[in-house]
Amino acid sequence: MKILLAPAETKIEGGEYPPIDLSLFPLQQPVIKEYEDFILSSDIDTLSKWFGLKNINECEKYKRSITQLPTTKAIQRYTGVAFEALGYNSLPQMAQKYIDDNVILFSNLFGVLRSDDFIPNYKFKQGAILPTINNEKYYKEVLKKPLDEMLGDEVLDLRATYYDKIYKLTAPTITYKFLKNGKVVSHWAKHYRGELVKQIALNNISNFAQLMNHKFENLTLVEIQEKKNIRTLIVQIDN
Repeated sequence: MKILLAPAETKIEGGEYPPIDLSLFPLQQPVIKEYEDFILSSDIDTLSKWFGLKNINECEKYKRSITQLPTTKAIQRYTGVAFEALGYNSLPQMAQKYIDDNVILFSNLFGVLRSDDFIPNYKFKQGAILPTINNEKYYKEVLKKPLDEMLGDEVLDLRATYYDKIYKLTAPTITYKFLKNGKVVSHWAKHYRGELVKQIALNNISNFAQLMNHKFENLTLVEIQEKKNIRTLIVQIDN
């Protein structure tokens, strides 16, 4: 069972490892090159709008070649709500290895990443499109076949629906919808996506049968909806 997770806008800076090895990202190279050319050649006003940043100093920070920056694991680079709930750095080595092997991250810049791919800090607002290459359409075309082969026949999809623009699942899929006091939530959904991955990794859950039989802390299954290849588990947040 592979697990798909969305990235986060916020990321840690720096890194302890050498700059990115582009030979390991052959499908991503056209987008990375276009991104580099665009941010290095654009003025700050243009970048401010494209990044979605009003702070000029923040824009200056990202106006640099990402191929020269230090890297860290993708799963450690992102720092949003889901990743804070996951708490990768505090997990035992066994659980970290599970995540490295089974969690696939989606990215506006890189398209798709393994958790243990080493990447630099970067800024790429969701929905932004590069001048001469539509990254969404490009990745939708080139990632379909390799992802179909990589993911196999059981996929837990914890991405935001936006990332269907990059890859739409055809394999048997489980996804979650989170309720709080009977209402669908967004912020808490991000937190519990991270919490789900943590509990799955700690319990070494490797298939749908184990997933369906596991009782997750603070979550109660209230309904199962099925449509085509997707089974949606509707769960109530208990606390």
